[in-house]
Amino acid sequence: MDLRIFTEPQQGASYDTLLTVAKATEDLGFDAFFRSDHYLAMGSADGLPGPTDAWITLAGLARETRRIRLGTLMTAGTFRLPGVLAIQVAQVDRMSGGRVELGLGAGWFEEEHKAYGIPFPKEKFGRLEEQLAIVTGLWETEVGKTFDFDGTYYRLTDSPALPKPAQEKLPVLIGGHGAKRTPRLAAKYADEFNIPFASVEDSERQFGRVRAAAEEAGRKGGDLVYSNVLVACVGKDDAEVARRAAVIGREVDELKENGLAGSPAEVVDKIGRYAAIGSSRIYFQILDLDDLDHLELIASEVQSQLG
Repeated sequence: MDLRIFTEPQQGASYDTLLTVAKATEDLGFDAFFRSDHYLAMGSADGLPGPTDAWITLAGLARETRRIRLGTLMTAGTFRLPGVLAIQVAQVDRMSGGRVELGLGAGWFEEEHKAYGIPFPKEKFGRLEEQLAIVTGLWETEVGKTFDFDGTYYRLTDSPALPKPAQEKLPVLIGGHGAKRTPRLAAKYADEFNIPFASVEDSERQFGRVRAAAEEAGRKGGDLVYSNVLVACVGKDDAEVARRAAVIGREVDELKENGLAGSPAEVVDKIGRYAAIGSSRIYFQILDLDDLDHLELIASEVQSQLG
């Protein structure tokens, strides 16, 4: 079981805070540091000091870390043109020495688009499909040859398809709860399928759909990595769990129901239930980025039991 750290910087985090968490992620032995791709805080958070751009952040972290994987859950397809995104991700992958992974989604948070003047098209899923075809097509084009694409939303002509990532095959993550189109898209383009904030039962159902779609597309269902994102609130005792829940504005019972909350033993047990239905990677959503003791506890008391 790979354990990864996932952050939501739009809720309020500077680059320096993210760097501190990323370095702790590496020092404590976690597999990867991932972040969301949003420009506007959600809920009651004030978002101070303001948003940080996902790929600028990861570029900085690429030069400040040495081992951990770096990526997004998920880059919003509405934020970037696919040709530009392919260049950005390939460059950051080279800056990191080949440690980058691209999670790409359609984009959904209309308010942040309005807040920063970003177009929010009605048809997003069709655009996402074309974006995936373009990004992966540009990377796969042989050096010295050109790439063309004539789609409904995007057209590329005589692209030199440069630069290339450092990795021969840069992992692409696709995720979501959609019952039909999402599994089909994952079967065609994804190296990893991720489902956010889902129960064991819902995850098992969605993983089954993706495996079936992969088989229909001529792949083995086991060719993909299957993963979950779950909010984390772990404590040595009930008082510490309650304190951490209060800081992030959540109730303990709700966190235990919907996330990875409670004692290390409770969290290990729940992760085991996800492992039993095929999940091999867990992203701990960490909402209080100032609480490095939380990461240390997860590393020493949870990660140590899962290997």
